[in-house]
Amino acid sequence: MSKYVAAIDQGTTSTRFIVFDHGGNIVAADQKEHQQIYPKPGWVEHDPLEIWARAQEVMRGALESLKLSDIAAIGITNQRETTVVWEKATGKPVYNAIVWQDTRTDLICNELAKEGGQDRLREKTGLPLATYFSGPKIKWILDNVEGARAKAEKGELAFGNMDTWVIWNLTGAHVTDVTNASRTLLMNLRTLDWDEDLLRLLGIPRAMMPEIKSSSEVYGSAKAILPGVPVCGDLGDQQAALFGQTCFSAGEAKNTYGTGCFMLMNMGEIPVPSKSGLLTTLGYKIGAQKAVYALEGSIAITGALVQWLRDNLGVIQKSADVETLAKSVEDSGGIYFVPAFSGLYAPYWKSNARGAIVGMTRYVNKGHIARAALEATAYQTREVLDAMERDSGVKLTALKADGGMVFNELLMQFQSDILGVPVVRPKVAETTALGAAYAAGLAVGFWKDYDELRANWGKDKEWTPKMDSDLREKLYAGWKKAVLRTFDWVE
Repeated sequence: MSKYVAAIDQGTTSTRFIVFDHGGNIVAADQKEHQQIYPKPGWVEHDPLEIWARAQEVMRGALESLKLSDIAAIGITNQRETTVVWEKATGKPVYNAIVWQDTRTDLICNELAKEGGQDRLREKTGLPLATYFSGPKIKWILDNVEGARAKAEKGELAFGNMDTWVIWNLTGAHVTDVTNASRTLLMNLRTLDWDEDLLRLLGIPRAMMPEIKSSSEVYGSAKAILPGVPVCGDLGDQQAALFGQTCFSAGEAKNTYGTGCFMLMNMGEIPVPSKSGLLTTLGYKIGAQKAVYALEGSIAITGALVQWLRDNLGVIQKSADVETLAKSVEDSGGIYFVPAFSGLYAPYWKSNARGAIVGMTRYVNKGHIARAALEATAYQTREVLDAMERDSGVKLTALKADGGMVFNELLMQFQSDILGVPVVRPKVAETTALGAAYAAGLAVGFWKDYDELRANWGKDKEWTPKMDSDLREKLYAGWKKAVLRTFDWVE
């Protein structure tokens, strides 16, 4: 009897392979970063072949201490919307992967929005027209890479988000799941299939598209590395975190603090349209069960702002140093840092916004800038939570938090203060990989049902609000004012 389930977590900055036991505890892990490529302002790319090489390396690295027979199944979770197009015959990408943060498709989105506005596709897809999603990125590749469109029309090219790319290399199957498909602007939320009208609108041949499967079923065997081990879980990273946090009931929500920040609330089996700038998306679909939908608030830049302080400004040496620097001051010194580096996502959807530090005086030092950078994550989360409560009619009583930034005590306390509700960190903070492992484990009977998964969830730490409510609202009003300063920067 196999003892473990594993997950490949293909993220924006690194790829990890994590092995879990039946209790949801980590027994082995390996992680490797990959290069971030910035060819022009607003352009962000990855090398898909490098990512596949890193995926193989971390699998081998984590499995050094384990036997092949120990692994019952593998799940995949991935940075969503990041778009790869490759030749079916050779497996060679025709262009670098265009990353979710990339804004080069701005003109495509504006052109499409001329008729019917930014929300013209919301009814079918639950999404606004925005540079974030895969469909416009595919169109850009077909329009700008020499020979790509002709090859696509002959059926020679394949498209995939990162889940599809990894599964294709691992198993040879050209598939995706409903959660990743729901991030393309090309899948109909209700039919859970590619929509012919949307494909036609964006000029994308259907032959390029992967087959849409559930999030938990066998797609093939991991013959590239682990022959005979089924690959049978697939969830976009934020949906995987929702699943890993065991938010299986309508109204339950989680927030993942990573490169960006993503809050999802389970809305049950009927898609709920958003009137407040959120996304209506797929939460998960387990085997033959009905699909579960979610509302999502996506924030582009949170942890990436700490990386920017480290790599671009050099004010810290490693990301963890930001908390020490931020603690060197009592507060942010009256400044607000709005990190609209690739526009603003939820609830504004303004791709022409740009970042700003507002309220500068001679008094401000690098400690204040570090503190304002952390506070920006908490303020943006408050904006999303406000929108979610308006759309869902559900008043959140506590926020389940996961991701790399949840170990920043200063941020978590400020988050609780600015929301006015407790913030809870689970025992296993790697809930993205855990969610993918859960989906894979359910497909092969390693876990029987949701109750077994719920029993694994445990609280590690909880932060409760300590801030006076008048101060909370005053600070938040200042943030809202600062955000307005960033609008319409790029004509």
